[in-house]
Amino acid sequence: MTTLRIEPTGGPLGAFVTGIDLTRPLDAATASALRDAAVTHKVVFLPGQDISLDDLERTTDDLGGRTDTPFVTPLPGRPMVVRVLKEADAKIGFGEAWHTDLSYLPEPPAFTCLWSSEIPPKGGDTMWSNQAAAYAALNDETKAEIDGLYAIHSAGRPYGANGYYAQVKDQLSMGIEPSAEADKEFRHPVVAKHPDTGEPVLFVNQTYTIRIDGYEKERSDRLLKRLFLHAVQEQFRYRVQWQPHMLTIWDNRATQHFAINDYQGHRREMFRTSVKGAPLLAV
Repeated sequence: MTTLRIEPTGGPLGAFVTGIDLTRPLDAATASALRDAAVTHKVVFLPGQDISLDDLERTTDDLGGRTDTPFVTPLPGRPMVVRVLKEADAKIGFGEAWHTDLSYLPEPPAFTCLWSSEIPPKGGDTMWSNQAAAYAALNDETKAEIDGLYAIHSAGRPYGANGYYAQVKDQLSMGIEPSAEADKEFRHPVVAKHPDTGEPVLFVNQTYTIRIDGYEKERSDRLLKRLFLHAVQEQFRYRVQWQPHMLTIWDNRATQHFAINDYQGHRREMFRTSVKGAPLLAV
């Protein structure tokens, strides 16, 4: 077994992991240790991983198996790999709002893997927010209100036939496939029980959560706005400056993230995979 060197960021989430070579297959114990590190620290950064896409897919399998990303064109011959690209002359990027990946699916991914192929000389950072810490910091009155509630998630606003990406499709550097299928709705607990740790996590996000199930619109909007703002407060966040060929793995069940688009005139290319998840259960 490889002994991982884990250095926490000192922030509310995140750790840098070294001592591992992902160009080689992982033994079961090392794969388990890497997965445990991602669960414990919510997001782990593995710098200096000069890997191929085969290595990226194999690592994804080691963490629990690959799953696809609806409404985004995958790489030819690699249906589970997404190229996250913004060319130097493009104005609009991908992931420029707080969100939890694919929360609009009945089984959102357990983890996301993102590998930096080409990064700008400055800018292009990503922020994550710890949703276990966000729930823990809520006052007792809010916890009492939201425990047991369910929220409706949908990809319609970004990916629907008339959604945001349909309107700006020609301004993007990567393939987006708007569809009426994106308007489908799925129900998840507002407070979910993390399947590995048992800790309660706040599971709503401004991109895909559209309403509280059973609430009338004004009441739902008011509560969601409050939760959206609370969930991404600075006290729950960590911001990373990407390094060349760094693999980042985050626990999608316990985080939100935001890609910062502040590198106009420079190219940024990443490759992303998602690890299979399971239905989320209420606390």
